[in-house]
Amino acid sequence: MKIGVAKEIEVGERRVALVPDVIARLTKQGVEVWVEKGAGEAAFFSDETYTAAGAKIISDPATLWGEVDVVVKVAPPKEAEISQMRQGGVLIGFLNPLGNPPVVAQLASRGVTAFSMEMIPRTSRAQSMDALSSQAGVAGYKATLIAAAACPKFFPMLTTAAGTIRPAKVFIMGAGVAGLQAIATARRLGAVVEAFDIRPAVKEEVQSLGAKFVEVQLAEETVAAGGYAREISEESKRRTQEVVAQHIAAADVVITTAQVPGKKAPVLVTEEMVLAMKPGSVIVDLAAEQGGNCALTQAGKDVVVQGVTIIGPINLPASMPVHASQMYAKNVSTLLQLMAPKGELILNFEDDIIRDTCLTHQGEIRSERVRDALEAVKAKV
Repeated sequence: MKIGVAKEIEVGERRVALVPDVIARLTKQGVEVWVEKGAGEAAFFSDETYTAAGAKIISDPATLWGEVDVVVKVAPPKEAEISQMRQGGVLIGFLNPLGNPPVVAQLASRGVTAFSMEMIPRTSRAQSMDALSSQAGVAGYKATLIAAAACPKFFPMLTTAAGTIRPAKVFIMGAGVAGLQAIATARRLGAVVEAFDIRPAVKEEVQSLGAKFVEVQLAEETVAAGGYAREISEESKRRTQEVVAQHIAAADVVITTAQVPGKKAPVLVTEEMVLAMKPGSVIVDLAAEQGGNCALTQAGKDVVVQGVTIIGPINLPASMPVHASQMYAKNVSTLLQLMAPKGELILNFEDDIIRDTCLTHQGEIRSERVRDALEAVKAKV
């Protein structure tokens, strides 16, 4: 089997799909690995380190895309990249299938077998392949550092000759992987932390990290398949906003992390809530690319409204490319080992991980969710 590591061309994407340490293990198993020239430079992995790991450096992208058995990358492919793939080739990466289903249709029409890292099942067996979780952890950590840098107050309590400084109050909305990492990081920095999630089952996890859990009793199911938070009714949203409004007003920092795959992010922080916050307060919105959890968020920008700074970062994992790439490479390589246990590609669609992760095969879109999303896009045109 021949694997190709593509260089990312998406603006701002600094991660690389496979790092030298992982490639060294693959080559020892008899797998041939080609790496596009400069693929790891933005993540501080030189071509020389890839060569030392046993990889072959390829200068021409078209050669890599067109001749390898499997192309691995991070960001969704561009149309020009898809056009270079050979029929029957395999692509693995973040493909944003529910957010941009036309890309999946292009892959199917090209005859590419595509595997989406977003579609890895949330099961214990697939945990080591769960790239959404690994990258969300990076995002939660970095969001807290951004908030601490923007906050005009110390996070920890300090006892000084000039008196005692009270710790900052941090309110985290969403206790998934990103939210839990944000909680842990804010606590390490010494802040007093509260957290909210519509899923009552996460209460113990929040408390185990030293944060207070803010509860809202809702008369409906709040957990979707795979353990994700599900979209709730307008009445439940209203009740939730009534409870969290007072916690937002008292916070020095608010970090929001709520996202629904393939849909616009739910608005958790209204304009009225922002206006009720203290001047100098900070909001970091991890859902900025999906429309934002805050009504005033602008993706990729810092907005100041009556002294409140609203930060809408884009692709935070790419801002920590070394460890984000190492974690992602581990996820991808574990999936590769499942698909090719003896170094030869064998697609066993009876395996739930391979079945659920595969979007396209032999010219067809296999995922019903993606087919529905594509039809919805066509209906709007």
